[in-house]
Amino acid sequence: MKRSSASHLAVDGILPGQRIASYAIGEVVASASPEYVAGDVVAGVLGWEDYTLFTPSPAVLMGKLDASSDFPLSHHISVLGTSGMTAYGGLFEVCKAVKGEKVFVSAASGSVGLLAGQFAKLAGCYVVGCAGTKAKVDLLKEKLGFDDAFNYKEEPDLKSALKRYFPNGIDINFENVGGEMMEAVLANMNTYGRVALCGVISEYTGASRRAVPDLLEMIYKRITIRGFFAWDFLPKFAEYNAVIGDWVRQGKVQVIEDVSDGLENLPAAFVELFTGQNVGKKIVKLA
Repeated sequence: MKRSSASHLAVDGILPGQRIASYAIGEVVASASPEYVAGDVVAGVLGWEDYTLFTPSPAVLMGKLDASSDFPLSHHISVLGTSGMTAYGGLFEVCKAVKGEKVFVSAASGSVGLLAGQFAKLAGCYVVGCAGTKAKVDLLKEKLGFDDAFNYKEEPDLKSALKRYFPNGIDINFENVGGEMMEAVLANMNTYGRVALCGVISEYTGASRRAVPDLLEMIYKRITIRGFFAWDFLPKFAEYNAVIGDWVRQGKVQVIEDVSDGLENLPAAFVELFTGQNVGKKIVKLA
């Protein structure tokens, strides 16, 4: 099967020389399976390579796409793929967001964060996000409709900063950063607050310390923290996409994709996820 594009997939630690997998879109060029024929467009977990060989089975995450869809193929990786499923499931399945609640999204200009914030606004929530540059903050407020946003790098005291933006506390935290950011959010959460623990980008690589939440405060406030993956919501994938697709068609959700070209640029694109250079979904187009 010919690979056409790839995006990062959550995996365990990778050893040197080991094959790396991503969620990707490709075209079938040859098939010995009755389930697929040459020309089929599929989305699933594939390797960082020009061609991938796979054997269809229930354990293989692979599905056909409608190539005649009115959406660009890249959308099936981003807003109609793992990013959209993660944002929608985390917000509505994990946190049960409802109108009037106060939502904070960390790393809000990333592939999932910018969608989670927009979805929360569509649900009638008050939404504030944080990002690492003025341009990203402006994007959140001026294009994506966040009620407010701030540059966390300019805040010497994150707890105080969040208190300014949420004087009446935070009901829902869509967490993508971890570390000190998560500690500050938990200190500002309301009783029965919910945390969708999507990612902890500050803790993946560098030497920065991991989050150490005040457990007594969590008990007193009855805060719920739940980690999750996009795959947890796979049974509701079609249901989610029907709603999200309508929002995109109606212009209620803005789709932002950061596209690089060429297999040789895949490692550099991957590193950009950890250095904050990308905005929106990072995608590499191979063909």
